[in-house]
Amino acid sequence: MNYCKLIKRGIAFSLVASFGMTASNAQNTSSKAITPATKVFGGRAQYKTWNIGVNAGVLAPVVPTGTSGTNNYTNWDLNLGYGLTIRKQLAHSFGLELSGLRGTFSGSNKDASGGVQDNLSSYKTNLDWAANLMGVVNVATIDFLRRENNVNFLLKAGFGVSGYSNKAVDAKNNTIDNGNTVTKQIPVGLGVKFKISDRINFDLGYNMYFLNSVDLDGGGHTTASTLRESAKDKYSYGYGGIEFVLGSKSKPNLDWVNPVAMMYDELKDPSLRKELDSLKKHVAEQDKHVADQDKLIADQGTKIDELSKDSDGDGVPDKFDKCPNTPAGTKVDGSGCPICPTGCEQAAAVSNGNIQFEFDSSVLKTSSFPALDKLSSDIKSGVYTKIRLEGFASIEGTPEYNMQLSIDRANSVKTYLVNAGVPSSKLTVKGFGTKRPIASNDTEEGRILNRRVEIKKK
Repeated sequence: MNYCKLIKRGIAFSLVASFGMTASNAQNTSSKAITPATKVFGGRAQYKTWNIGVNAGVLAPVVPTGTSGTNNYTNWDLNLGYGLTIRKQLAHSFGLELSGLRGTFSGSNKDASGGVQDNLSSYKTNLDWAANLMGVVNVATIDFLRRENNVNFLLKAGFGVSGYSNKAVDAKNNTIDNGNTVTKQIPVGLGVKFKISDRINFDLGYNMYFLNSVDLDGGGHTTASTLRESAKDKYSYGYGGIEFVLGSKSKPNLDWVNPVAMMYDELKDPSLRKELDSLKKHVAEQDKHVADQDKLIADQGTKIDELSKDSDGDGVPDKFDKCPNTPAGTKVDGSGCPICPTGCEQAAAVSNGNIQFEFDSSVLKTSSFPALDKLSSDIKSGVYTKIRLEGFASIEGTPEYNMQLSIDRANSVKTYLVNAGVPSSKLTVKGFGTKRPIASNDTEEGRILNRRVEIKKK
């Protein structure tokens, strides 16, 4: 018997029948969309997930791969099998299926010499029951761009148990009752599912069952202790069936959900697009608000920097500094003006036309600036043609140090006048150190007056 040809004919007939049934419903099923309330990440509660099905088909004591375990017979038969399935869909691509199966296996040695082989002429085995728990994976779909599919391709695998009873007929036409057997098995299979309506699916499938036994045909195999793996029995079941979907009518069936296409459709949904545009606008407004806040903070920081700016470094901000450009190290009051040390209150910045200096310093006092500004104006207007700047020092320190200090003091006055616009050629500088004191160096008051630059006008 050509087993493969029979299987192909059975599957072809089932496909023609199934496409005929789906064609009559094509307009309704293809135009239907999943309830708008369903969401890509809404969970299983928004779908129908339970299915119950019945099926019938062809049972054979062989599989396309490996040895069959029925090699005591030259012929094997195709017999009726029928079953029941209950499936829980856990995701659009995966579910768990509990199935039951019954049927008959048979074979003979009619093509053997004398119709007998291994002292056996025929056998019949009743598959009293088989129970299997299998994982069902949706591996592909034809209409993958729709929110709901109409055709799914499936792979199955799991674990099960079979119970069967066997009788064989020997060469002398005696019936041998081999009794009942219960054995473990590994079921694997593939299938295709067609959507007929929201409540009904049509299934085609082919399962192979790998038994942990050698007596499916009641043949005279070796004992279990010497059993070779390749000699263990196997059987197959090609079937067609109807599956009914359980659950609320208002919910779609999770079997047919395509989350990728569903997400694509949701992005095309006008209300969702409007909501997305609104969200983008809100984000843009928030970004603008943040940018405005950043600019405001930057402006406030600039204002703070301006308020705290202290150009002469005397600790009093320019905004409140009444004596700007105070020389470095000068002690100032709250308004930024220099504070004289104890005993110097009597010494003004300008005394008797002389420019006065602090102890051991060649830095001009800011209070002397008005007098120097007046002098520079007179020189530039031609009142004076030549100015001689003579520097002096008090008695503290060595003669050499005081001589240099007196020169530095005269140069400080010259620098100020040049910066004020007086030509350098009209100014000459001379240092005298501690020579020519104008007051006694024995008292602090006298020493203050001696720390000076005299201005000789011509």
